[in-house]
Amino acid sequence: MRTFASRIGLSLLGLTLASSATAATTVTGQITSSLILTSSCQVNGVGGSTNLNFGALNFGTANSLFTSASGQVLGGGGGALSILCSSGTTPTVKVRAGAHDGQSAGGTRALYDGVANYVPYDLYTDAGHSQLLAIDGVINLAPSTGVAQTLNIYGQALGKAGLPAGTYTDTVAVELTF
Repeated sequence: MRTFASRIGLSLLGLTLASSATAATTVTGQITSSLILTSSCQVNGVGGSTNLNFGALNFGTANSLFTSASGQVLGGGGGALSILCSSGTTPTVKVRAGAHDGQSAGGTRALYDGVANYVPYDLYTDAGHSQLLAIDGVINLAPSTGVAQTLNIYGQALGKAGLPAGTYTDTVAVELTF
């Protein structure tokens, strides 16, 4: 009987060891990863959707009897305006109204001294001032390849009699669509 009990004990021990070995189970699966990219643009190296700085047009310093002054819109780094958009987009820039448009004969736009005086000026897409950029004028850029594109905008202000010395400014709205 002892032999029989020993055999049952050994059998139970074997079953216990066998069931412990089969208790380790492996399961497999996967991780699903995703990323959604939306089209975007940077103006002069800065992204965003409102209040972007499209640059500055500085006509410099002239005496109040000047006949004309020229300048170019420069971006943040001192170079021409830079537009970088997602590949596959076709950016367009619309140069909207200024704060003082039509206030002075001789130009579609006007710089204002904050008192009652205006200096007429216009924007152009060429340095020779032959391609007028009208209010709400659109500049179509090439389809983007993910490399920054340079956008040249030039200005020419015209002097007129009776201008007092002072600082004259204007703010022009710009829209970038892509």
